[in-house]
Amino acid sequence: MGECCCAVLRVLVMQAAWALAGVQVRYSVPEEAKAGTVVGRLAQDLGLEAGEAEARRLRLVAQGRRASVEVSGASGALLVSSRLDREELCGKSAPCALRLEVLLERPLRVFHVQLEVTDINDNAPIFPAARKNLSIAESSLPGSRFPLEGASDADIGANAQLSYTLSPSEHFSLEVKSKDEKKSSVFLVLTKSLDRETIPVHRLVLTATDRGRPSLTGTMELVISVLDANDNAPQFNQSVYKVQLPENTAPGTVFFHLTATDKDEGINQEIHYSFSDTVSANLQELFKIDEKSGEIRTAGELDFEDLQSYDLEIEARDKGIPPLSGHCSVELEVLDVNDNAPEVWVTSLSVPVPEDASVGTVVALLSVSDRDSGANGRVRCWVWPAAPFGLEATFAGSYSLVLREALDRERVSEYEVEVRAEDGGAPALGARRGLRVPVSDVNDNAPLFAQAVYTVLARENNAAGAELARLWARDPDEAGNGRVSYSVWEGAAGGVGAAAGSGWRAASSYVSVDAESGRVWALQPLDYEELQVLQFEVRAVDAGEPPLCGNATVQLFVLDENDNAPALLPPAGSAPEAGAVAAEAASSSSSSSFVGPVSGSGTLWAWAAWGAPAGQVVAKIRAVDADSGYNAWLRYELWEPRAKGPFRVGLYSGEVSTARPLDEADGARHTLLIVVRDHGEPARSATATLSVSLLEANEAALAAGSSASSSRSGSRSAVGVDVGGAAASAATNVWLVVAICAVSSLFLLALVLYGASRWAPRAAVLSGPGPTTLVCASEVGSWSYSQRHSRSLCVADGAAKSDLMVFSPNFPPPPPGAAPKDTQPEPSALLHTVSDTALFKSVPFLRLLCSPLLVLSHPLGSSSS
Repeated sequence: MGECCCAVLRVLVMQAAWALAGVQVRYSVPEEAKAGTVVGRLAQDLGLEAGEAEARRLRLVAQGRRASVEVSGASGALLVSSRLDREELCGKSAPCALRLEVLLERPLRVFHVQLEVTDINDNAPIFPAARKNLSIAESSLPGSRFPLEGASDADIGANAQLSYTLSPSEHFSLEVKSKDEKKSSVFLVLTKSLDRETIPVHRLVLTATDRGRPSLTGTMELVISVLDANDNAPQFNQSVYKVQLPENTAPGTVFFHLTATDKDEGINQEIHYSFSDTVSANLQELFKIDEKSGEIRTAGELDFEDLQSYDLEIEARDKGIPPLSGHCSVELEVLDVNDNAPEVWVTSLSVPVPEDASVGTVVALLSVSDRDSGANGRVRCWVWPAAPFGLEATFAGSYSLVLREALDRERVSEYEVEVRAEDGGAPALGARRGLRVPVSDVNDNAPLFAQAVYTVLARENNAAGAELARLWARDPDEAGNGRVSYSVWEGAAGGVGAAAGSGWRAASSYVSVDAESGRVWALQPLDYEELQVLQFEVRAVDAGEPPLCGNATVQLFVLDENDNAPALLPPAGSAPEAGAVAAEAASSSSSSSFVGPVSGSGTLWAWAAWGAPAGQVVAKIRAVDADSGYNAWLRYELWEPRAKGPFRVGLYSGEVSTARPLDEADGARHTLLIVVRDHGEPARSATATLSVSLLEANEAALAAGSSASSSRSGSRSAVGVDVGGAAASAATNVWLVVAICAVSSLFLLALVLYGASRWAPRAAVLSGPGPTTLVCASEVGSWSYSQRHSRSLCVADGAAKSDLMVFSPNFPPPPPGAAPKDTQPEPSALLHTVSDTALFKSVPFLRLLCSPLLVLSHPLGSSSS
């Protein structure tokens, strides 16, 4: 029972030790194994189930040197990924073990894998020189030994264990002594006394053979010259000296002192120290030896990263004739210090970066290395500033500079990025590499006008080709993406209603836009009577691919000029196309006056009854002005006779009425010359001649009936008039009260608006679709009202006429984000600046409201309105 408890306890202790130490798996693979060779079933050895390796992302992280192996994601096996050269990976180190880390996620675990690369015999022995010259005194005794430099084999183990053979010779043999497991000394042994006179030169071949299967060989030719004289060579107290030296040793530092002895006397005992002929010229420049004292010093700077060890063959030669020499080897090991800063290299740079590049786009590939070893060679990297770029490690020593945030060239057009690296030495050394990353433009900004709606005022009868306005759209893109062209866009509100009967016409028939400057030109003179409001879209299109566009609405308001004289209207039921002016009877049941048409040119006939009371309407002159507003407000004046007569004309109604009761003393016929004049500047006028005949009451009734009959049959007349009855005067009083109240209210409203406009902030351009004020004129005077869109009125039975729309200033705030330097000023000469005086002069409605008594100073007509 006790033995079972001990066994269970040992198992538990071993499991705990295994958990604390971490799992370590060992594999071995021969060098030069083909890519794809399975090294081991890593997932199975780690105790993972089928498919668990791929689900938990089993992957390999190499430490230090390139591993040349990888983990199969599907099977979890450890495979050879590239050529394995043990000599390149480990040199002469044995065993050649690569330490790998295996990561397993969910949960995160780290396993240590040791991969041993075993050696194969793929390197032949190599001698330092193909030919070796030796000088041996003929006085040398048999048994004398002469050191030879052995061959080297890059392999290890049995593949690097060399055996030497010498070509057959009766004077020489070969002696090999092993220093240790790795090195052996080769000596040429004199077996028989030399006779220079018999054989002055001996030529032998030294062959080195390794113990690999199959074995490989290397050869060196020995040329031995037989000399006479000195028979004792200098000797060192040991054949090999080992020295360690840090790589930052200053040049000129003495690091070893050699001493050799010679048993000879006199000049044959004087020793001269030098490097052996096998030492390269580069080493002789790096190290110096004192010929007399044997001190060895550094002449240059040592670098552990270039070479970790040096083998210096030293020769001590006496001054005998012939001179004899002794040899030794100084093995110098260089110790590493942190004297190399990390190096950052840009292997690939993809610039400029489009501003619409997606997050994760690789901008540059970087290579980071440190020539030091151990902790001195471990490097960490980061990028500054941290946004919008970042570093991602691809494999050992390689990084990708990737995009972490979206770019905007209009905000930042170029980035100065710095990649920083720091090693793990003490003190730590760092390096920096600056990158300039320009951002290329893409067409991601549409042209934007400063205002969504532009209001432009233009007077009619302007010259063709006159500049009406200047529009400007801002596009923050560069080059072609920011080059804006302008045009009238016919796709939206590009048409307007023209004169009656002409249908709809395109806006491009009235205006054009300069493609480069955005100036709006008039293609033809504008006529207010044909066109009051022209609303069209101006499109700004950039030259990008694909092109982007922005629109602005232009509301062009044509201001009326007094370019039309009043026109007399024919009476109702007449034929205007006959070319003459007709007369119309206007009688009531209580009236004894009548009017009738007569043939003639330019004269109208009217009839009135004797005894008609004062104020009796005899006739009515009807006229219309094609202009609008103040220019269309008509007044009627009795031009002849100048003296006071029995008749008078209503100032604004055009009604011809009796000024006093008619009697026989007034005469049978009266000729009146009536002038119809508008209120424009300068005023325009028209004249009408009215002939009034005084008849008896029954004759006047007969004439009125005859006049009505001739009007129905379509007879011609010269001037159109209406004779009104007394019955209409009663209804007029009601409308007079209504008109007085309405006009007074509008007058007060105009005063309030005028006062508000005096204190409201002003802008240089009338912009925005503000509420419009419409002024209308007719035979009963003028009145005003506000509406949103233009309408048409019919004055009596005449043709429809358009109204003048006068707009109060509307000043929208500037568009968001528009900087003062990006705003191009509009031409003030064409986009009119409206002041109090200019607005009052250009808007007849305000002048009309300031004189309401003019509107009410005449009786309202009752015949046709």
